[in-house]
Amino acid sequence: MKSTVEQLSPTRVKLNVEVPFEELSGDFERAYAALAQQIRIPGFRPGKAPAKLIEARVGRDSVLAQVVNDALPVKYTEAVSEAGVNALGQPDIDIDELKYGESITFTAEVDVRPEIELPDYSTLAVTVDAIEADDDAVAEQLENLRARFGTLKGVDRPVETGDFVSIDLEATVDGEKVDEASTEGLSHEVGNGELVDGLDEALVGVANGETKEFTTTLVAGEHADKQAQVTVKVNSIKVRELPAVDDEFAQMASEFDTVDELKADLAKRVEQSKKTGQANAIRDAVLDELLEKAPFPLPEKVVAAEVDGQLEQVLHSIGHDENLFAQLLEAQGTSREKFEEDARESAEKSVRTQLLLDAVAEKAETEVSQDELTQQIIFQAQRYGMAPQEFIGQLQQAGQIGAVYADARRGKALAEIVRDVTVTDSNGNVVDTKEFFGPFDEETEAGEDE
Repeated sequence: MKSTVEQLSPTRVKLNVEVPFEELSGDFERAYAALAQQIRIPGFRPGKAPAKLIEARVGRDSVLAQVVNDALPVKYTEAVSEAGVNALGQPDIDIDELKYGESITFTAEVDVRPEIELPDYSTLAVTVDAIEADDDAVAEQLENLRARFGTLKGVDRPVETGDFVSIDLEATVDGEKVDEASTEGLSHEVGNGELVDGLDEALVGVANGETKEFTTTLVAGEHADKQAQVTVKVNSIKVRELPAVDDEFAQMASEFDTVDELKADLAKRVEQSKKTGQANAIRDAVLDELLEKAPFPLPEKVVAAEVDGQLEQVLHSIGHDENLFAQLLEAQGTSREKFEEDARESAEKSVRTQLLLDAVAEKAETEVSQDELTQQIIFQAQRYGMAPQEFIGQLQQAGQIGAVYADARRGKALAEIVRDVTVTDSNGNVVDTKEFFGPFDEETEAGEDE
């Protein structure tokens, strides 16, 4: 097989491939064997009919077309490998006229990863917010814990903000009941704003057993954006009684014996949460700095495919209902054009980030161990609320294990960059990134030697 590469642009190439007819002999044998199983010729058992009779039955040109169709993906892959091309996405293939006994020639245009000039990582510098002691956050954690162990007690007074109520709702539009906006025995915390607009305001001051009417705008269903008359009936009113903050509470709500120990642990948790947030901020800041310092052109078709993927994901979630999609966009105060504009901006950043980190990983020869890949899969499974084995099964079925490996490799490559970058906080202090991203390779090796 012969192949040449023609650079069409910094992000696209054309492969000109010529496959000698003799190289397809094995492909012809497999094609004849497959056709012999499918075609019934009198006097021959299935699979035993000679090639000449099969050709006479289906036509030599049909056999040739099938052989080329089956062999083309393999020959294209071989040409990409021989040329050392970093192909991205699906190629546009054009086959010259097929003639039995003559070489097969075809061209394949495909997007490629552009040349990326990486900066010296030690010249990068970023600043992130400093980690400050946060007594309010500790107090909030303590209140959340008290709420988990609180008890609801009925009260004999009108509804106030913060109460827990059981209510019935009935909504009508132009006198017609709206079933999807009507319900009975619904539990609701007054003031959390999680239900229809105007409900919390209407409930305040209503006594147990009383009803109240109010008007609201429906946001979903066949009556979306229409004014509805809503009647709410209060069935019960309760308040949450919180336990006292003492040693008894600490023993009930945690493994600690005293409330001071509990508060110290909550403070430690808050600090760790802030450190995690700072680590994420460092990673994002370093990536943004790297993207700014290493500009490069983007492969257009890869970006377009990413945009189409985002649009398809949204449409698939609503059953490809274009009218419903238009209604949702209108309800959000946006348009199809703005959605696609935002999708393209997101796609460009996503593709740019992936290509850049792939280049970083390639330069550093970053590899991902089996344990690291497993941890990445477990992490993603948790995000989707799935059991790891179930998630792995879906990945394998969709052929996405390689994509997970690539993501893990990119994340590891970025973590290795952070170690070389100068990081300071908003107070001017240098941040020791080894706490978040591990020691330098030299230090790790030295520790192992010792």
